[in-house]
Amino acid sequence: MKAAFVTEPYHVEIQDIPCPACRPQEVLIQVKNAGVCGSDLHLFRGTHAFRNPPAILGHEVAGTIVEVGADVSKFKVGDRVTVEPQIGCGQCEFCRNGMVNHCIHKIVPGTDQWLGTFAEYFVAPESVLYPLADSVSFEIGTLIEPLAVAVHAMHQLSGVSKDSILILGAGTIGLLCLTVAKQMGYKTVICTDTAPFNRKSAEKLGAIALDPSKVDVPNEVKRINGGGVDAALIAAGAGNILDQASASVKKRGEICMVAMVTEKIPFYSYSVVLNEQRLVGAMTYSSEHFAMAANMINNGLDLTMFVTQKIDLSQTQEALQMLSEKKGDIIKILMTFSE
Repeated sequence: MKAAFVTEPYHVEIQDIPCPACRPQEVLIQVKNAGVCGSDLHLFRGTHAFRNPPAILGHEVAGTIVEVGADVSKFKVGDRVTVEPQIGCGQCEFCRNGMVNHCIHKIVPGTDQWLGTFAEYFVAPESVLYPLADSVSFEIGTLIEPLAVAVHAMHQLSGVSKDSILILGAGTIGLLCLTVAKQMGYKTVICTDTAPFNRKSAEKLGAIALDPSKVDVPNEVKRINGGGVDAALIAAGAGNILDQASASVKKRGEICMVAMVTEKIPFYSYSVVLNEQRLVGAMTYSSEHFAMAANMINNGLDLTMFVTQKIDLSQTQEALQMLSEKKGDIIKILMTFSE
């Protein structure tokens, strides 16, 4: 089968490798679509925390089961599925409570233990499979994984008040958080982004959009929503992003950080103390929140506008360069596979 490897930073090769065999509790999936994630960009650039070249890209996937292991009982050949791309040890306190994202022994795609999804076939345990409704296309099914990130991030907020929220960054995750915020009943949603296309996309989804390069975000937020917002969600990594969030949130408000900012940035922490604000992080998703995302899409949540590019596996290098250099109007790039 063909698979896309990052062999060294900024270099992708399409290689022919043996098709993986599935063990008794696993299935073999013919991949129909695989999403390009920001973490794939980190691998492409050689800056990922634990995925190191050479490695197969990808962890967002939708496809059809073509083979089942001897012990598989809930799925069959021909079933349309997506995959929760994390396997926990099953023994630690986090796994026992459905928080596989915090298992220190978890296995994820794009590592030596589990090949990535930028391949014609992908093996996964039955325990992490989720069915796709017949009405859901493979393209939209691939978006369940990033939607789960947004569901988890939004549920990190207590939701005591759902009157207003500021989402800093209107890329894929920021726009999905906007979608979830609307589903959860937030009345006023304000998004920031420097890219005009991202701001227009946020407006289409019902948000007020601001350009942080042209306005003082905290002042404008307070003008729009007197006194500030109940919560802020950080989905971008600008150097002043934490200060913007804290200055925009009301006293005793909440801030959730989902952006994976790996460089040190300055932060006036006294603002959090003075205003008794709550600052919390969001790491991928729990199994419960992945299931919620799957249910939302299977029940008809329309994310069609999120798919902005579809690119053949053979052009993976171009897709990563496009995302890295921010060429064009991009929300989500999907890799497609020739039959």
